[in-house]
Amino acid sequence: MGTDETADQSLPSCGGPPCGGRPMKGGGGRAVGAVAAAAGGRARRAAPRARPFAPPMAAAARDPLSAAGLDEADEAVRGTCEDASVCKRFAVSVGYWKDPYIQYFVRQAKERKAPEINRGYYARVHGVSYLIKAFLKKTDCNCQIVNLGAGMDTLFWRLKDENLLPRKYFEVDFPMIVARKIHNIKSKPPLSKPIMESHSGDSLLIDSHSLDSSRYSIVGADLRFSSDLEEKLKKHNLDIHLPTLLVAECVLVYMTPQQSANLLKWAASTFPVAMFINYEQVNMTDRFGQIMIENLQRRQCNLAGVEICRSLDSQRERLLLNGWETARAIDMMKVYSFLPQADVKRIEGLEFLDEKELFEQLMQHYCICWASKDSSNLGLASITF
Repeated sequence: MGTDETADQSLPSCGGPPCGGRPMKGGGGRAVGAVAAAAGGRARRAAPRARPFAPPMAAAARDPLSAAGLDEADEAVRGTCEDASVCKRFAVSVGYWKDPYIQYFVRQAKERKAPEINRGYYARVHGVSYLIKAFLKKTDCNCQIVNLGAGMDTLFWRLKDENLLPRKYFEVDFPMIVARKIHNIKSKPPLSKPIMESHSGDSLLIDSHSLDSSRYSIVGADLRFSSDLEEKLKKHNLDIHLPTLLVAECVLVYMTPQQSANLLKWAASTFPVAMFINYEQVNMTDRFGQIMIENLQRRQCNLAGVEICRSLDSQRERLLLNGWETARAIDMMKVYSFLPQADVKRIEGLEFLDEKELFEQLMQHYCICWASKDSSNLGLASITF
């Protein structure tokens, strides 16, 4: 679910129960940290520097005209990229799921991550993956995927291993993060070889802030400016007539409500057949949610779009109000219950979890929302868990 679990170590006990229920055994401090861990989750990918995708967060609140303030806010969000990737690599090393590629993007964690964080990431990765594969099945992979705020994500390589690549796979993020990812790809054959194997046609194009092959592209852009985003994607052969899946994990929450609405409207108006998957916070008006917000503020990282994270209804409404025909949203505790229970039982045996109430509260403060437009009647509206 979130950035890194170390955040809770700097927090005082919240004193009372984060969600209004009875106090948790671990104390508010740990709860908060885990929550914050979840919150940062994909921030980095989400809130771009002054370019890739996300928010004028804290800066906007202080001085919307201050370029220095905006850059400072973006930097705080970008900083969570490493944290989230490290958390994923740790969970993989413990055996929660297999990902032979994450090791090439991020170092191994110096400290163990809490079991509730590892299980949260497990649910997130498998929940999002389930919807992605359902879309690929509906379209017979005759589609394209646009991963917004992709960070060090390895989905392209994992889909290739499963013979599930779409016609083209795009990633968008801060130019700074894109440059780092491209460097890793160029310098590590296990990453570059699959791209070359799937490439056909003219020479592969690559520079410091973009990479374009026939099946995989990385673009440095700011999601706050959809016209700029569309221009860069089209230069890399985005086909607006292809069924298109857009994925955003902890991205929209770092944009102001107006900015995320603009992005959603752009996507809904640009692609006649499309699906949007959004993973981020929910139920943020209770005590537990407030603690999460306060924790991130201490790290100069504000959730600029948190008002949309009031409830599952508010998450659905945003999608429907911005051009999407159907929209659903469920919290991560429900997603966890829908995952294959034999594998859930397996991962629950990997580590002892003594903070079950904390785990449930964390999972109830994250959700997966998905929306669709389907002029070709592919059955996208029927996709569910």
